[in-house]
Amino acid sequence: MLDNDILVAAVALAGALQKQRLLLATAESCTGGGIAQTLTSLSGASTWFDRGFVTYSNEAKQEMLGVQASTLATSGAVSEATALDMARGAISHSRAHVSVAVTGIAGPDGGTPDKPVGTVWIAWGQKLGYAEARCFQFDGDRDAVRQQSILHAILGLNARLK
Repeated sequence: MLDNDILVAAVALAGALQKQRLLLATAESCTGGGIAQTLTSLSGASTWFDRGFVTYSNEAKQEMLGVQASTLATSGAVSEATALDMARGAISHSRAHVSVAVTGIAGPDGGTPDKPVGTVWIAWGQKLGYAEARCFQFDGDRDAVRQQSILHAILGLNARLK
């Protein structure tokens, strides 16, 4: 069952996308398709949801979204640069007008002193190439980090569509 905050945000997003006649694509790593699943659980999503990319591995990020190997080598998979490339790649590899991308460390393993568990980069992109990203530090277990990532990805889209 969807957390109520996520459901409320998803319904608002659906309305904004429909009203503005925009298509959305998602590019997800640590959320494993959770954003796409959440959004496509809403009736009528086919009118505003184009596609979702689940790019868990670095190879998938490169092959499906065009993230450069040099970006991954220099900045890492969990970085502003990678999130921005993912958001732009979701646009360029789809029919979407807007995108959201998520890459992070959901845990319980994989964290480092520089990038502890709960570090998540979310980026939002637009058709003309503009993208912006924000780093979040979420608390809790793996599921809690993923749920907070889904919520903030959708809330960020809502804020940018106003």
